[in-house]
Amino acid sequence: MADQLYLSVWYPNFRLAALPAALEKVMQQFAAVAGSARVKAVTVYPISWTEPEVYQRIYDEEHEPDLPLSEPREAIAAAMETVHDDFAYEFELVWELWAPEVGGGLEPVWRKEPRVVRIVGYGPEFDEGAYEQNGHVRIDFGPDTPFLQEEVDLDEDTARHVKQNVQMLVDFTNAVQQHGGISSRLLWSESGESLAQKLIARLQSVN
Repeated sequence: MADQLYLSVWYPNFRLAALPAALEKVMQQFAAVAGSARVKAVTVYPISWTEPEVYQRIYDEEHEPDLPLSEPREAIAAAMETVHDDFAYEFELVWELWAPEVGGGLEPVWRKEPRVVRIVGYGPEFDEGAYEQNGHVRIDFGPDTPFLQEEVDLDEDTARHVKQNVQMLVDFTNAVQQHGGISSRLLWSESGESLAQKLIARLQSVN
């Protein structure tokens, strides 16, 4: 069963005023790995996740391919024109990961498919100080399926594509560690299981 995968990062002596710059730095590392950091959508939540959003912007690059506002700095500035300590700021970006296309009993055909990544900046009072557990910034990678592909028979070809997806995850995590100015980070899953342990167990079955 797929498990939701996150990366939480914390900053030393963090102040709310530094949140926009921290988000931009994370997106810069994402761009270095994914090849692009154009923002697809932004949503701002007040107080907690159960409250209706106070701001939402969807960037339609299909019809506005040169829209400058979807660049990280501009999108962050628009969403965080006024920074509140009880708001959470969620930015949707996309990277492409290998995924199998299976049909007709044939061997899977591997193609790169877009996957949504959500980067969230937490105000210190949002959701009763959720940043303490979730990080000043949390990156939501979505289901861990691309990094395990547990529904596909594991052979050398599958293992190669899974490893390439995992390498992108590792490269991004390391880039945030090295260039993000953070004090600590944690890669974790909703179930509490270790992705590394599941990946090792999965790949050990390859002859």
